[in-house]
Amino acid sequence: DTLPVLSPDSTSKDSQCLPGSSTATTTTKSSTTTTKSSTTTTTTKSSTSTTKSSTTTTSTSATPSATTKKFKLFGVNESCAEFGTAIPGVLGTDYTWPAPSSIDYFVGKGFNTFRVPFMVERLTPGSLAGSYDSAYMASLKSTVSYITGKGAYAVIDPHNYLRYNGAILTDATAFATWWKNLANQFKDNSHVIFDLQNEPWGIDAAVVASFMQAAINAIRSAGATNFVLVEGTSWSGAWSWTTSSGNAAAFTGFTDPANNFAIEMHQYLDSDSSGSSATCVSSTVGAERIAAATAWLKSNGFKGFLGEIGGGSNDVCIAAIKSAFTAMQASDSPWIGALWWAAGPWWGDYFQSMEPPSGPAIARILPEAFQPYLPVTGL
Repeated sequence: DTLPVLSPDSTSKDSQCLPGSSTATTTTKSSTTTTKSSTTTTTTKSSTSTTKSSTTTTSTSATPSATTKKFKLFGVNESCAEFGTAIPGVLGTDYTWPAPSSIDYFVGKGFNTFRVPFMVERLTPGSLAGSYDSAYMASLKSTVSYITGKGAYAVIDPHNYLRYNGAILTDATAFATWWKNLANQFKDNSHVIFDLQNEPWGIDAAVVASFMQAAINAIRSAGATNFVLVEGTSWSGAWSWTTSSGNAAAFTGFTDPANNFAIEMHQYLDSDSSGSSATCVSSTVGAERIAAATAWLKSNGFKGFLGEIGGGSNDVCIAAIKSAFTAMQASDSPWIGALWWAAGPWWGDYFQSMEPPSGPAIARILPEAFQPYLPVTGL
């Protein structure tokens, strides 16, 4: 199968992108991923997340107070360069890149971080060791330069689930070399953040941790001091980090020669944490699902970053998102920020789209659940 079928959140998100149409709707999800159905994803994800919903209750206020710890990084995923199944694909037909106007909009609101997913096979076609596709790399660099030129942070995100051409990676050395080479392309820009790999899944946590360790060591060997985001297995879910995923044990000994990284987790608020439903479990599920992960981060002295969060534009979901952010901004919190999934020019009417000017999440999620947690401080 091709890469886009591999993620639970991609069933509910990536497949919403209809190639070649800026007026796409979310009703024909199979347009880019013929084998992706929401039932497949729900079954897959829930099979690993039976303990996803922590029963821990938290007593946090609904809104931040003057004494809360402000986020360093806060913004949106700018998604669509990873869309489509065609390799290399055609720009404007199979995939696209973020709109500068979208970046401007969010920077104007006070947000400072943009995660830019891309497809590894398009950047280095043929093999991980292959040369760069000049046009795709130029577009990635142009997008990054635009973001950082605004004073914001660009998170470059190989959105591949630790796979290449659909096959799970088995050579950590090759993966590390790929990252060393990429780090050399961006290491002179301190506002570029390296997200080592989006949502590995179906891979033992210890194996994923070994790949992440190899990559960060290689990045530092290249002389790159950029901030790095490290993801775990089981879609890097916060809800299962300390339980079924095995991530807690596998990453306890993780080290960075530059000590400049955070553990990136993702969290959705529907029944199976997939992000496929606009119905959230409860108004407090956000705080509840990150509680155990928060305790783990604190006990290990690690920073945490919520690279994806999403929910519906309704009272319960907005309260749930705020419950997570309020907990994350506690004075002793290890969390440094969060990103909404997602913005991007081809989202159409997908319920989590925050693409300006009229994505469904613009009207309520943005002003009610995100803007109260500004300002941000930067790294």
